Amino acid sequence: MEIKILGTGCPRCKEVEKRTMNALAELNVAAAVDKVADISKIMDYKIMGTPGLVINGKVKSAGRIPSLEDIKKFIQEES
Repeated sequence: MEIKILGTGCPRCKEVEKRTMNALAELNVAAAVDKVADISKIMDYKIMGTPGLVINGKVKSAGRIPSLEDIKKFIQEES
């Protein structure tokens, strides 16, 4: 599983990263988690706001901080 956190490193982006890591640990799922801070690469995903959460190439969330439960659901959908 490949997960990307889209954002420039703001506190909101860091919160999404923290919740994603917690969700992976709770579900006992292995994944490669990358942070994407390059604006041009973020724009490739056609999101209007950060933070963004991309799992296996699919944008699951953009412009908000999804709850831990939402992130767990996104991971389960893709595993």
